[in-house]
Amino acid sequence: MDLQRYHRQLLLPQVGEEGQRRLASSHALIVGCGALGSCQAEILARAGVGRLTLVDRDCVELTNLQRQVLFREQDAREGVPKAQAAKQQLKEINSDITVGAVVDDFNFTNAERLALHAPDRVNVILDGLDNFQTRYLLNDLAVKYALPYVYGGAVSTQGMMMPVLPLADSAPWETGESTPCLRCIFEEEPAAGSTPTCDTAGVLSPVVILIASLQAAEAIKILLGKYKDVRRTLFNIDIWSNRIHEMALPAPNPDCHCCGRRDFTYLVGERNTRTTSLCGTGSVQVTPTVGNKDIDLSALAERLAPHGVFELKGMLLRGTLENEKGDNGQPCKLTVFPNGRTIVNGISDPARALTIHARYIGA
Repeated sequence: MDLQRYHRQLLLPQVGEEGQRRLASSHALIVGCGALGSCQAEILARAGVGRLTLVDRDCVELTNLQRQVLFREQDAREGVPKAQAAKQQLKEINSDITVGAVVDDFNFTNAERLALHAPDRVNVILDGLDNFQTRYLLNDLAVKYALPYVYGGAVSTQGMMMPVLPLADSAPWETGESTPCLRCIFEEEPAAGSTPTCDTAGVLSPVVILIASLQAAEAIKILLGKYKDVRRTLFNIDIWSNRIHEMALPAPNPDCHCCGRRDFTYLVGERNTRTTSLCGTGSVQVTPTVGNKDIDLSALAERLAPHGVFELKGMLLRGTLENEKGDNGQPCKLTVFPNGRTIVNGISDPARALTIHARYIGA
């Protein structure tokens, strides 16, 4: 390792040469390589974190380039998988580090393998996601194995972030340094279709970069072992109206489903969104989490209106997504039921159907 390239970072008393070597021996798992994840990855790569594992199921599209910092027009033209495109750029930024690219859906079947065995145990997990179901999976993973987790999200002009240092006897931090987990603060995931997404509400690039930078800063503190300096608030900002709110975090909740009762329902797959290919129809059914609440279909229709023609028909919402082409090159169609079950017509690939569902329905 050439320490000279980190000279300005070495000058910081919080880092120094010992800290830099500690970063070089660390492993960060970044789940989601879109707007948040690509920015987190670049910051950590430039900081000299020795191993990054990037997980993302999607490919680069032209609309990503407004806010996803590691991608180029050529990546969008060629439809390069985001994890692979990010890996290539990061190796050009810092050839001393090791970057692993996993082009796959992060779910309960591979979460433990990627965090614990690929190729070694991670030291911190960063959230670059766009849905709460996978966030709760990360939270289960973090709590069960005493892994630090840095939650973050951004949509429209708003963003929030919060570090999680799970309460566990095996954790390297003191019991008094533990924080509540994500489910202590947000007990249940929002119902499908009840919250805006970047695809329905848009997103301003600066708020993404701000939240990702704050997440990366907390990750660096964690990797340096500076647990007392880790943020103890839920940080919330509206970058357009210049409003900042920080909620002091309470103690871990002994009745929390996850860190209190240690009920890891997301990690064992009990709360997993399922896909079913509908034989002979060229369609995929996406069934949301068990126990999900009913959707306000009228509100969902309003959010989807800029993306196509949607109409409420009895207990169903049906419409066409003009910018999402199906297997035959024609716009794909959605049928959404009150419980969040969705049929994506014109798409035969379950992974792509999940992506479309997450983008527009928001599960």
